[in-house]
Amino acid sequence: MLSYGASTSTLRVPHTVTFCDNNPHHLPTTTTHTVTVVTRRTLSLLAAALSVPVLFCNSSVRSSEAAAATPRFSELPESGGVKVLDLRVGDGDYPVNGDQVAIHYYGRLAAKQGWRFDSTYDHKDETGEPIPFVFVLGSAKVIAGIQAAVRTMKVGGIRRVIIPPSQGYQNMDQEPVPPNFFDRQRLFTTIFNPTRLANGEGSTLGIIIFDIELVSLKHL
Repeated sequence: MLSYGASTSTLRVPHTVTFCDNNPHHLPTTTTHTVTVVTRRTLSLLAAALSVPVLFCNSSVRSSEAAAATPRFSELPESGGVKVLDLRVGDGDYPVNGDQVAIHYYGRLAAKQGWRFDSTYDHKDETGEPIPFVFVLGSAKVIAGIQAAVRTMKVGGIRRVIIPPSQGYQNMDQEPVPPNFFDRQRLFTTIFNPTRLANGEGSTLGIIIFDIELVSLKHL
């Protein structure tokens, strides 16, 4: 159950979890599941983000496996409300604070109807290969919601993460951020909009959704 509001009304929101067989940088084909999301005010913000296809594909994952069970989000203990849905459980090690981790991600902003504000697959090196986001787990520079999600993943795992405002961006110096200035400006002027915050929208403006793949870790 996703719950960010006080009043409730039940709707069925399309939730697409899809996989492809070959190139991990291509958009997947479709296999659709439905998840029931409860709350009224926040439904309009989360529906678009929750219905986007997963970007990460691997030949070892088949759409038939994804169809075996209805997706269910769970709240991570002691995470401040971070909710996760494991799309693929990794077979590597769990990271610990102080490890250097590399992730690929696809970030969306719920308050902008699921607007994609950044993706590491858009960050390419000189050979055209996507560059993962690398950081030290436990660093205050990275938003808490991503760290909570990564800390409980195994290398090779993929999960969708819903991060509430309290565990998302607290200031404009935190990472990850879009490299494009206009995308950064749009992201932060939405999250930190003083007029909308004064109108009591702080509980929804900063909700962000990440699809995260834990690519590797290094013990420092």
